[in-house]
Amino acid sequence: MPTELEELVEFLHHGNTQIRQIACENLVGFSKSEPGLFKRHQLLPVRDLKLLVRDYTPIAKNALTILINLSADEEILANLANDDAFVDTLLVKLTNVNEPNADDVSMLIANLAKSSKINRLLTLKRKTPESVSSSAFAIDQLMDCFVKGAEGALNKRANFDYLSYLFADLSKSEEGRAYFTSRQDYDGVVPVTKLIVFTEHNSTVRRKGVASTIKNVAFDIPFHSVLLSEDDANILPYILLPIAGPEEFVDEESMDMLADLQLLPPDKKRDSDSSIIVTHLETLLLLTTTREGRNIMRAIKVYPIIRECHLHVDDEDVREACDRLVQVLMREEQGEDSTDALQENATNTNDRRQDDEDEKVVELF
Repeated sequence: MPTELEELVEFLHHGNTQIRQIACENLVGFSKSEPGLFKRHQLLPVRDLKLLVRDYTPIAKNALTILINLSADEEILANLANDDAFVDTLLVKLTNVNEPNADDVSMLIANLAKSSKINRLLTLKRKTPESVSSSAFAIDQLMDCFVKGAEGALNKRANFDYLSYLFADLSKSEEGRAYFTSRQDYDGVVPVTKLIVFTEHNSTVRRKGVASTIKNVAFDIPFHSVLLSEDDANILPYILLPIAGPEEFVDEESMDMLADLQLLPPDKKRDSDSSIIVTHLETLLLLTTTREGRNIMRAIKVYPIIRECHLHVDDEDVREACDRLVQVLMREEQGEDSTDALQENATNTNDRRQDDEDEKVVELF
């Protein structure tokens, strides 16, 4: 005989709208604590929830919240990520500038990226949403939502910040990095250069996802020259500014720094999230895997900025990351053979942190 909760789950496909809404509202709290409740009868409740995403706005919002929480379960994640029709439903809603639950959809898509199946977004073609993008590729449409939609500029009820987590996961793969480092035909822009401007955005979620995406792109060593060039991506000021504080430097140090890093105001603040600072430090470490990268960082006096960060940030992970970077910058060059060892050190360090990041999913109550 089914329990009261099991009976409540069965009401998710009830024909009465009010009953479906009550069932959804009352099940939200159990979507994290009792995911097994939604796996009965070969995931029938999950199938119901996927349909409810297209229901009336209040029902759809609760259904999305439940699915966001349930996507932490591997079996349910696979069911959602492998469902082409459901993924298309999410894309339709996300690219609708009047969609009231667009941010919830962003969170769910970000969680689905924990499955490698979502890499198909990199090549998926679909109807072009003219109010959002001029590209027929899903990944371009998502990028345009993220860039154009910051702070409600595209959809007044959404900011699309959680798409940065999607980009971070996609950029872990070789195919993903190829997208972020390739000039796109529809607008002539390299995608990663659209993201770097958000490293000091007021949204912690956006900054964190962008920082992780940039770091993953930095694993593509042949692309380093583009990242470092002031005439191309010019990534260094965007990474260094979140690390920098209000400290003053002696003339011998400041005169060679990048223009954006000179004469910072006395109220300049470092990123408030130490994990983001660590991510940027790890990106800088990756960029030292070539002699060109090391020479550029020494020439623009990156070391004094890292030194002050080490002195003023009371966080062990930040200090360890500073130490690793300083060891490379202050090391005497002994020929190009040292590059392989530096690359291995940077890669091993970031692989350890990547293992931790792989476990993170968005959860709502």
